Amino acid sequence: MQEAFAVKDCALIAIATGEKAQDLRELRDRLHETPSGCIYYHFWGGLLRPRFDDPEYQNDFAAWVRHGLHEPVLAERLAIIDPTEYRDIEDLRRELIDAVEERLYESEFASWMRARKTFHFMRSQIVVFDTMIRVSNPDELGIIIPHLTLGSIFYHFIDARRRTETGRNDFTEWLRGFDGPYVELADRIADVDPYFTSLTDLRRDLAAVFHNAGLQEEAS
Repeated sequence: MQEAFAVKDCALIAIATGEKAQDLRELRDRLHETPSGCIYYHFWGGLLRPRFDDPEYQNDFAAWVRHGLHEPVLAERLAIIDPTEYRDIEDLRRELIDAVEERLYESEFASWMRARKTFHFMRSQIVVFDTMIRVSNPDELGIIIPHLTLGSIFYHFIDARRRTETGRNDFTEWLRGFDGPYVELADRIADVDPYFTSLTDLRRDLAAVFHNAGLQEEAS
């Protein structure tokens, strides 16, 4: 018998590492050494932070290169990097370094530009809360999805990817435990893109998947 789904909530605490960069060479050098948690934070942490900057740049590296260094070519290249396409953080780190090195090779001017605003490398510590909400079947999960906090969506749909052996989200993993008719639903949930969106829109997209499967009313 499948165990009940335990709904958790979470918050990301940003911790300064003391590492910083003022130009592309320093950014490249720090990327070689910075903890994997920094890469994770600067790609995913923005989803849980209030954002007042340009939403065009989903990760902090691209935003700094554009607005701090005023280097639009590299900013665009960094902005389209989707972390879900990489097996792990180390592969993502390699892609970042390659993109910076490519721009350094292309442009001597880019090599020596200094930013007015320093990039500070931060790492995150996740704090998890048990909401004490338990879901015993997929119908109940479909009903509560539109009402989950954004922290719950982040924890179960995004952070789960680095916790589970399969690299999938908690909802998909749990639904697959029922076998039978819920395998297709589990796969549809797994296909939802979690990155180039907001947590609010992601919650709406998940609710729509359940709605289309006939398990709940679609969130407004």
